[in-house]
Order: sequence, then structure tokens, then C-alpha cells
Amino acid sequence: MGFLDFLKRIDAEMPDDLDVHLVLDNYATHKTTTIKTWLARRLHWHVHFTPTSTSWINQVERWFAELTRKQLRRGVHRSTTALEA
Repeated sequence: MGFLDFLKRIDAEMPDDLDVHLVLDNYATHKTTTIKTWLARRLHWHVHFTPTSTSWINQVERWFAELTRKQLRRGVHRSTTALEA
């Protein structure tokens, strides 16, 4: 399965009223004319490229650590449903 096939599969399974946010590295496959054209026709798709000079996984780990510190540890959640809300 190619990258465009992957995007099409996600698009087919997502409700039309939801925005889709993609976090991608700067791999050339993610920036081809075909991919850019396909994404340009889907305004509910938002692409976020990771910085080229830093490790993208470190940025993701920092974001989850901050989310945990600011939201999850401070909250009182009596159930999974309460946590999700």
C-alpha cells in the first residue's frame, strides 16, 4: 500500500464533518505533487510537518508529557467516560 492509498483509506473511513490532522516528517514521499494536489482538494485535512533539525519523536513525547502534567494528573476522573469528557 502506498502513501496515497493510506490517505484514501483514512478519508473513506472518516466522517466528512471531522477535521483530519496529519503529523508527518519531511520524507519526500509526503511532498509529491500528487499528494499535495490530493490534500489541496480536502480542506478538512491539515498537514503538520515536523521540524527537520530536531527529532520528531522527542517533540511528540514532550507534548504527551505536557498533556499528562497539565490535564490528566490534575483531574479527578471516576471513569473512562469522565476522563474522555
